[in-house]
Amino acid sequence: MRTPSNRRRVALIAAVLAALLTACGSTPPPPAPELVIGADAADPDSLLLAHVYAAALRYYGTPVRVQTFADPLAELDSGAATIVPGRTGAVLTRLAPGVAGRGDEQVYKAMIGVLPEGVTAGDYTTAAEDKPALAVTKATAKTNGKELAGLAKRCATARPGKVRGTVVPTALGGCKLPASAEFADVPALFDALRAGTVNAAWTTTADPTTPGDVVLLTDGKPALIRAENGVALYRRNELAPQQVVALNEVAGVLDTAALTKMRGALATGADPQALAQDWLAENPIGAQGH
Repeated sequence: MRTPSNRRRVALIAAVLAALLTACGSTPPPPAPELVIGADAADPDSLLLAHVYAAALRYYGTPVRVQTFADPLAELDSGAATIVPGRTGAVLTRLAPGVAGRGDEQVYKAMIGVLPEGVTAGDYTTAAEDKPALAVTKATAKTNGKELAGLAKRCATARPGKVRGTVVPTALGGCKLPASAEFADVPALFDALRAGTVNAAWTTTADPTTPGDVVLLTDGKPALIRAENGVALYRRNELAPQQVVALNEVAGVLDTAALTKMRGALATGADPQALAQDWLAENPIGAQGH
């Protein structure tokens, strides 16, 4: 039979244990590990995309740090970076230069097939691309049309130009282009286009320096120039499902117009993180399921 003193001891022990359990239950969980998004130190556009993906991840509560590397893909393979933004065509060309393919989906699937073991990719940006493009004057577009395929059919008449040092395609499908005339900078290139020194000027689909008085020829289907859509590469099995969703929501919302606008602001000295946050505020990915 328990005495009153024993009952008091039992009650006291129970109270202490309850307090300990309550204290343990209220201990906050350890902070989530910080993800590193690697960007190319020599490529401002890579840094911009890294911050766009970072903004989306932070929206869902993931701690993220953007870090520049001389070779982000190598750092992704080594594990120093968890996520690296890229362009589908450029990644495919680097990893498997001899693999053919020009269309968006074709290039994406080919890229997936050559990624290093332990690395995979999110969805590609179906509405945002930054691939080589040819610009013509409005008068030329009115006469010959606005399709790249039309220029390819008139292959022998093509007289392309480019900014010195720029790497551009040497063919449009089966049309082998003549060597591009080279110019010192973008204004000189487009002055030559307007003057008729060249009849097509190489730029890219998201280049903010392309003047407004020219027409970018549309690359239809089948594509004549390899796709360059944005994509997030990441370490396999290291992201939570919601983190993958964040990357894929960027792919579903970002478009070429927004990318061009941000690139233009970046070129004038805007902060890439602020640009990414402003873009996210205008494109609330959380509306898709947060």
